[in-house]
Amino acid sequence: MITSLIIVGGGLAGSEAAYQAAQRGIKVRLYEMRPRKSTGAHISDKLAELVCSNSLGSNLIDRASGLLKAELRIMDSLIVSCADSAAVPAGGALAVDREKFAETVTARIESHPNIEIVREEVRRIPDEPCIIASGPLTSESLANDIARVLGSEHLYFYDALAPIVNADSIDMSIAFKASRYGKGDDDEGDYINCPFSKDEYENFVRELLHAERIQLREFEEAIKNGVNAGPDKFFEGCLPVEIIASRGEKSLAFGPMRPVGLTDPRTGRWAFATAQLRQDNLAASLYNIVGFQTNLTWTEQKRVFRLIPGLQNAEFARYGQMHRNTFINSPTLLEPTMQSRARADLFFAGQITGVEGYMGNAASGLVAGINAARFLTGLPPLTFPPPTMIGALCHYVTHAEPKTFQPMKAAFGLMPPLENAPRGKRDRAKRYAERAMRGIKEMGEMKENVMREGKGK
Repeated sequence: MITSLIIVGGGLAGSEAAYQAAQRGIKVRLYEMRPRKSTGAHISDKLAELVCSNSLGSNLIDRASGLLKAELRIMDSLIVSCADSAAVPAGGALAVDREKFAETVTARIESHPNIEIVREEVRRIPDEPCIIASGPLTSESLANDIARVLGSEHLYFYDALAPIVNADSIDMSIAFKASRYGKGDDDEGDYINCPFSKDEYENFVRELLHAERIQLREFEEAIKNGVNAGPDKFFEGCLPVEIIASRGEKSLAFGPMRPVGLTDPRTGRWAFATAQLRQDNLAASLYNIVGFQTNLTWTEQKRVFRLIPGLQNAEFARYGQMHRNTFINSPTLLEPTMQSRARADLFFAGQITGVEGYMGNAASGLVAGINAARFLTGLPPLTFPPPTMIGALCHYVTHAEPKTFQPMKAAFGLMPPLENAPRGKRDRAKRYAERAMRGIKEMGEMKENVMREGKGK
């Protein structure tokens, strides 16, 4: 019986999958092409490097992302455990020091006796049992082979990175610390807020819309109109700030720059609009501009974003950028176990499957790792029930309409309807969470029984 497994990709999904399989006695070879070959977005050779926001979403169980984290904790998720140990203040959310987080995940994987890390690019899908978790920046050669093996064209959409500024370059005589409606961990507030007057906002939007963007050759026109995240739609989970601005004069003021719940201590009122900056590392020396993912040139980013009140002298530790993402049409290709319908020993995990968000990636990696281990040890695959958030995500990416398939993050709308559902939104969310926790605890008990049996062999 084969008890070894290849995993391609050392991101959130691949690292989680490797850990889950290894914990079940499987010998894992985890392939990560960095640093030998760069993705163009990553800056280190660490596993599970976060290249977009440092926030992993809400920690509150009556929020979809918070429920997903609660489920993952019960299932002994490596990624959530490492995130908890690297947390920085972020109100009711789980945000991390990205360097400490990646270092912790890397150390846990490197020290596991059943895992070997191989620093090489995988250019073809292996012929032996494997999990493809190569992520949104899958190399061209591997992407071409995925299309060849699965008999389906891969799909493209664009993600974007928000700029990061040095904290000591923020003018705190203008900016102020606060959490929306005072809900946060830090008494001063978990976010730095930059308030706009009406005139300042209108000037900012005007300059943003006229700023030079990075030339992406044939892709440039598509970005202006929205790019594909499936057959014909635009996924707005990480939308460039200039695209939002182009949709209407006040679109930013009602979107990432909404001022509600943020009282400017200088005026005692909410501003016309407010840009928020979130702590990006434990030392609180870096802050990212929330919702300001962008495709502007670096020169224009410096000019335009310094128009934000309080950032007139901002020093940028990292500029934003656009990059390509790749994912497969999972509804035509995968089972909810993350297993290929065409080949029983081939699994996929992470953003390449169409799950969205850091925790969604980790969840799909957990499911793939568990089921690859079960396949290798002769056990039937484990399907997480749709009333759990893990199960709902896996069900979505494998049962959505293929012609309109869109990436999706955790959402209560993916779960089966409640019986006698309460009318209030938060009451419904609480009921969804209660039902999900009952289901995931049963899965957790099943996990413990299987792992005890495995250790006894």
